Amino acid sequence: MKTDLKRGATTLKQTIEAALLGSPDPLSIHDLKRMFDEEVTSQEIKLALSEITEDWSDRSAELVEVASGWRMQVRVEYQKNLDKLEPPRLPKYSRAVLETLAIIAYKQPVTRGDIEDVRGVAVSPNILKSLEARGWVDQIGVRETPGRPGLFGTTETFLNDLGLKALTDLPPLEELGELVEETPELGEQMSLDVGSETDESELTPAHVLNAPSTQSLN
Repeated sequence: MKTDLKRGATTLKQTIEAALLGSPDPLSIHDLKRMFDEEVTSQEIKLALSEITEDWSDRSAELVEVASGWRMQVRVEYQKNLDKLEPPRLPKYSRAVLETLAIIAYKQPVTRGDIEDVRGVAVSPNILKSLEARGWVDQIGVRETPGRPGLFGTTETFLNDLGLKALTDLPPLEELGELVEETPELGEQMSLDVGSETDESELTPAHVLNAPSTQSLN
C-alpha cells in the first residue's frame, strides 16, 4: 500500500521525481528536503524514493543510489543502443592513466612513490593533476615518514561517475578499464599527453597490480 505523501497541490513524490529527472548530479536526502518549505522528514523522503524505485522498476531508466545521493539513469541494457546515436569515440585513456587510477583505487591510500614502485616508472605530474582536476583523486593526508609525502585516494565523484555507492562495489580489477572507458562524457576530459607512457601495449591495470613489487603499500 502506498503512503499518502500529498503536499498541497502536488505530491512529495512527484516533486522529488521531478528533481531527480532534472538534476545532472546525484541528490542526497538533505538536498531533497531543502526543496520544501514545510518540514519533511528523512523517513518521508526515503518512502518517496522507495515508491519511485518501484514505479520505474519496469521502465528503461532506474533510480539508483550512488556515493553522494540518488540519481535517475538509463538502464545498462539500453546503453549500447543509445551509443549508436553518437559518433564512435576512440578510447581517450592512456595506459599510464588507467594504471595510476587502478593503483590508487585498489590500494589507497598511496603516495606518488608507491605508485612509481608498482608501475616501475616515474609518474608524470600531468597524470595526477588531471585525475585531481577531474575530481576522481584527491590528497587525503600525508604519510608520517621523512618528507611527509602526500597520500592519494579516490573521491565520491569517482564513485558517482562510475555508478558506485562505495569502494566495496568496485568491479573486479580486470573490468575497471572497461568501466572507465564506457563512462559518458569523460573521454575528452581525460585525454592526456604523457609522452612515452602512452604506448599501445596491452598491459592492463590488472597486470600492473599483480606484478611483483619491491615495497609493500600497507
